[in-house]
Amino acid sequence: MEMDFERCYRAVDSRDQRFDGWFYTGVTSTGIYCRPSCPAITPKRQNVRFFPSAAAAQGAGLRACRRCRPDAAPGSPQWDIRADVVGRAMRLIADGVIDRDGVPGLASRLGYTERHLHRMLSAEMGAGPLALARAQRAQTARILIETTDLGMAEVAFAAGFGSVRQFNDTLREVYASAPSDLRAARGRQRAAVGAGTIALRLAYRPPLHARALLDFLAVRALPGVEEVRDGTYHRGLRLPHGTGQVALTPADGHVAATLRLADLRDLAPAVARCRRLLDLDADPVAIDATLAADPALAPAVTAEPGIRVPRAVDGFEQAVRAIINQQVSITSARTTLTRLLTTPTPTPAPTPASAPAHARVDHEVIATDDGVSGQQLHDQRGGLRGFLGAEELLGLPDSAFGMPVGRREALRGLARAVVDGSVDLAAGVERGEAVRRLLALPGIGPWTANYLAMRAFGDPDILLSSDLAVRRGAAALGLPDTPPTLDRYAERWRPWRSYATIRLWRAA
Repeated sequence: MEMDFERCYRAVDSRDQRFDGWFYTGVTSTGIYCRPSCPAITPKRQNVRFFPSAAAAQGAGLRACRRCRPDAAPGSPQWDIRADVVGRAMRLIADGVIDRDGVPGLASRLGYTERHLHRMLSAEMGAGPLALARAQRAQTARILIETTDLGMAEVAFAAGFGSVRQFNDTLREVYASAPSDLRAARGRQRAAVGAGTIALRLAYRPPLHARALLDFLAVRALPGVEEVRDGTYHRGLRLPHGTGQVALTPADGHVAATLRLADLRDLAPAVARCRRLLDLDADPVAIDATLAADPALAPAVTAEPGIRVPRAVDGFEQAVRAIINQQVSITSARTTLTRLLTTPTPTPAPTPASAPAHARVDHEVIATDDGVSGQQLHDQRGGLRGFLGAEELLGLPDSAFGMPVGRREALRGLARAVVDGSVDLAAGVERGEAVRRLLALPGIGPWTANYLAMRAFGDPDILLSSDLAVRRGAAALGLPDTPPTLDRYAERWRPWRSYATIRLWRAA
């Protein structure tokens, strides 16, 4: 959003939670920055500055408010909506690309020079890529410091800092406290969770229709990989440095997330992927307002506000699911996928880079974003595992696929393209280019490519008008139900046609 002073100040004066994450309020008289909904007394106009990012506020010499925790606000909806370079960069930074590959790696992924990338981010975010990554590291470090017994050196490297000195300097600057003071302020309360477990709250903008999310995930859950039980979604994860498991429980105003990680350096990417999976950075008020303007959708929006688009924690996994789900029922696709996942492969799974001593999990780790314990991760009788990687799929025998030859070879073609780098399925990919490259692969048509654009790449404006369930849902609501006529009608739903697609599925 534009940093219009009057609009921002009205949001702060009314403590409007909808604007949390959109911008940050700097108070020059106190030297702190807050989220718009901070319960503190509204500052005087002459003492207020507004910033597009926490990193920009930190760059102006302000520290994070300890009362409203602005660094734990929901992310800006812009980074889900926007497909430009800045939006892609923000998604990749949240996924920890700078911590793993540095700014050169980020610039290479985006196809720009480091200098030009710095100029673009500074112009829109008020801070360059290093400062944005630094703000994220500070938040991760605070989470670990305040509610774990990890040594400070372990926290520093797990959060992505290059040295303990850099860690100390950053936390003093961002929070105006030494790391040891942050730990001392936490009190004595500890969450009673298991070894190697991190529990935290994932904030979102209400409303959130949690049942719709869980229903969608439950009917597609793969044994051994994911399950929905007692209002909680459990799944295994493949992460940059190792494996993990997560339990996600929607609650009032937040989702309780309980993570078990093989390597603590994966905390930030795991959180980013869980947020993306549940579409927690969306702006449901804006989405619902657009869709409710259509009389055909208005009753459904009123009855079920806050419908989200369930996305993906792994682009390759979602692509495999989409190919297998072509022209078959969800039940049939689950059976085929289960067979694929349970066939032993002669090719060993790629071994993640071994974690350094400071990042390995070999003792109890408990972290809560705001000091509130999460639900204990369920013992999965050996644990849920992540989905197959591309290399693993290429090692499977023909008998593992249980599908027509053309579809089997489409999966192998996709896996080869991912391995050789000709197809990128990461969240920060350029959506149009990714769709074009997918369509160039044998066995992948427009429905599959657009389905991936919606669920894996986060495009909010995809209408799957040729999908049989979408057409049935449209007919049930009295809407045109042939692809050309539905496409024309759906122009009024822009830029939220992906959310309309979910509602039409529910109507079917």
